[in-house]
Amino acid sequence: MHSIGQVARQAGIQTSAIRYYERLGLLPAPERASGRRRYGDDVLLRLTVIRFARASGFTLREIRELFAGRPYSARLRTLAEGKIAELDAVIERTQVVQSLLRRALACRCLTLEECARRLPQVDASPAGAVRTEPRRSGNQAVRK
Repeated sequence: MHSIGQVARQAGIQTSAIRYYERLGLLPAPERASGRRRYGDDVLLRLTVIRFARASGFTLREIRELFAGRPYSARLRTLAEGKIAELDAVIERTQVVQSLLRRALACRCLTLEECARRLPQVDASPAGAVRTEPRRSGNQAVRK
């Protein structure tokens, strides 16, 4: 059996994180001896899974879902598929933003108004779309 301090040192986290994970239900309530928490080796394995899940972008709520029963692997696959879809959307949005910033670096407009006419329309929502053609006002030709 290990004290909370020993577990924290071995896991590389603060004791407060262990208590927090207990409150959230990510760690089972430990045994107590003379009022002090005592942990078995299994808590270190659980903390390893928590660290892996956090590094993979899972929220604490998602990690709690992961630990919510059996079979573990089926829940992991379901959560991983959802996280991959989220990451795909983030990657797509990041590539759009990167493209916009590259276009901005090439900007040689003399006025704000000229630049505004040449900018593509951008949807500011989190999953926003970008039109590839610049804005046109009236019958003005747009330089590329």
